[in-house]
Amino acid sequence: MTEIDIALEQVSKRFGEAVAVDSVSLEVRHGEFLSVIGPSGCGKTTTLRLIAGLEEPDAGHVVVRGTPMDGVPPYERKLGLVFQSFALFPHLNVLQNVEFGLRMRRVDTNERSERARKALEAVGLEGFESRDVGRLSGGQMQRVGLARALVIEPACILLDEPLGSLDAKLRIEMQGELKQLQRDMGITFVHVSHNQSEALAMADRIAVMSSGEFKQLGTPQEIYSAPANRFVAEFVGQTNIFEGVVKGRQDGHATVLTDVGSFAVPGEQRTLGEGDRIAFVVRPHLVRPVGEGTPIPDNTVDGEVVGLEYAGSAVTSTLRLPDGEEIKVEQHESLTHEQAIPRHGDRLRVGWSSDDVYVLPTKGEARDERGQGEGVNSE
Repeated sequence: MTEIDIALEQVSKRFGEAVAVDSVSLEVRHGEFLSVIGPSGCGKTTTLRLIAGLEEPDAGHVVVRGTPMDGVPPYERKLGLVFQSFALFPHLNVLQNVEFGLRMRRVDTNERSERARKALEAVGLEGFESRDVGRLSGGQMQRVGLARALVIEPACILLDEPLGSLDAKLRIEMQGELKQLQRDMGITFVHVSHNQSEALAMADRIAVMSSGEFKQLGTPQEIYSAPANRFVAEFVGQTNIFEGVVKGRQDGHATVLTDVGSFAVPGEQRTLGEGDRIAFVVRPHLVRPVGEGTPIPDNTVDGEVVGLEYAGSAVTSTLRLPDGEEIKVEQHESLTHEQAIPRHGDRLRVGWSSDDVYVLPTKGEARDERGQGEGVNSE
């Protein structure tokens, strides 16, 4: 049986009339890296503060390793905290900053020093013990914050936007280091971020939050490739969403009539009947330009290039369709061969395979993850 380090049981939190967290349930497994993502104001930071004991729930229970935390103060919860701002004490050196939590717990001087040195060694800062924290780089400060969280030998480490104050290059480097550290030490991490790419890169599972509720809980692949609803599809990564009415079925596929044409979608993903109104998703990297000599895919549309975004070797074109809607097309230089990258104002025909389509569940089909032991709100 999988050990559960953190459990939320129907937890709610209000601030006046505003509902920040709305009866959420969640189980965090021992040794996993779980990320909670969502837009600003969705309740993810409040959820982390409820786990930490920095806020008390108005209803429900927070449970740490089987023990309810009702009324238990933060310093007795055996939880390490890492913040975006690092929250280091400028008047203390590196070792003294790491020792701080142990001092508050009245650990004796020798043991305190030994444990702090081991924690610094674990995060790659051996030899930095006497360094003034003001002389550290952003990445080194983040490591000190991690060491301070690790030194108390926590049941779980809670990370609130831990890489948010780092520059883009260092943030990417620290993602790998943070995940490797978590894997090597086998400690449970609960990570909160508005940065979905950060969560997709590091997390074992992701909880997507909106309006105080968990909208989906799953692996990064599940969240990206099989979103449970339109909100998740639109929030996680770029996506193209079409809506239409099912007009028929043939050879395992359904034909859907939309405002920009008829498209083939997999008929086995959902129970689709003629007349059903559905929405389906096609990710931009699965949409390809259609040119002379290239096979014609199952589905094609024509549009005008109205936007271009460059990210290294990838170019994302925005196409405006005849109905005024826009779709994204992602191309990589290694796949374009002799094709020219489109420019603003170009007319472009693009297409995708019916097998690359994901049909969104209807509200009636939304799964209650709690019934599967996942502990997440259904829609």
